[in-house]
Amino acid sequence: MTASGMTMARPKGTFSERFVRFWNRYLLFIFTGLAILYLMAPVIVIALFSFNDPAGKSNFVWQGFTLDAWLDPFGVAGLQSAVAVSLGIAFASTIISTILGTLIALAIARHVFRGRSATNLFIFLPMATPEIVLGASLLTLFVAIGAPPFFPLSAGTILIAHIMFSISFVVVTVRARLAGFPTHLEEAAMDLGANEITTFRKVTFPLILPGVMAAALLVFSLSIDDFVITNFTAGGTVTFPMFIYAKARIGIPPEVNVIGTIIFLTAVGLVALSTVLSRRRTMRDERLARMQIAEDHK
Repeated sequence: MTASGMTMARPKGTFSERFVRFWNRYLLFIFTGLAILYLMAPVIVIALFSFNDPAGKSNFVWQGFTLDAWLDPFGVAGLQSAVAVSLGIAFASTIISTILGTLIALAIARHVFRGRSATNLFIFLPMATPEIVLGASLLTLFVAIGAPPFFPLSAGTILIAHIMFSISFVVVTVRARLAGFPTHLEEAAMDLGANEITTFRKVTFPLILPGVMAAALLVFSLSIDDFVITNFTAGGTVTFPMFIYAKARIGIPPEVNVIGTIIFLTAVGLVALSTVLSRRRTMRDERLARMQIAEDHK
């Protein structure tokens, strides 16, 4: 404080000191932004070239802006059926894998039984096995049990293969959610008269639902873009990734970029919606807890 009553301004320091302070404050944000940009660069290119107007079959050089591909995204022969097959397999494998994986995760996390360690090992094996080895093994299995003609390679064999490798990811994701699960809430519900089914429906399942939803979205993403295992088990069935591989040799049309962009935006939208709903549920639970505490103090 000076004699005139005014506060002296703090010296800003040298340029190197200011740079160090700036670097220390924003270093994490800078690296995070660069990492996100690196991961999103291919998606940005795909979305950009969905508006391209290629002169020939190849869609690798920007020629001009057009909305033709977006106005008719299934204008290429065979694309609509390939997308329909991929979506059908992805939805079916997501539902079945999520149900089975959640039950397995609950059994492993909650119960001690003979063979529990072996079950853990077999759960992680599909995640650690290279896809080309897994695909070749599944092809050998399907042929050995009678395919073709009694058990032909088709969308059914693709679905079995996708369920097989997807269950592992569901188990790992749901088990991570169960690691910090508040078991005292279940005990309180059962002390108040709820049976096992009611406790699971009213207490357990709502608490593990974010983990189950995350596992389902992960499985859907893995299933809809799988190529290696699908290529071994497809037979004459053509999925969306296999359609892209076939077209890559002569030129990928912009319509493929349109479908890829739509699938990506849909997946991101579902993740964002799940996050918002989970946050709202958490805020609602906290508000109800505060109201209950205030009522107890009255």
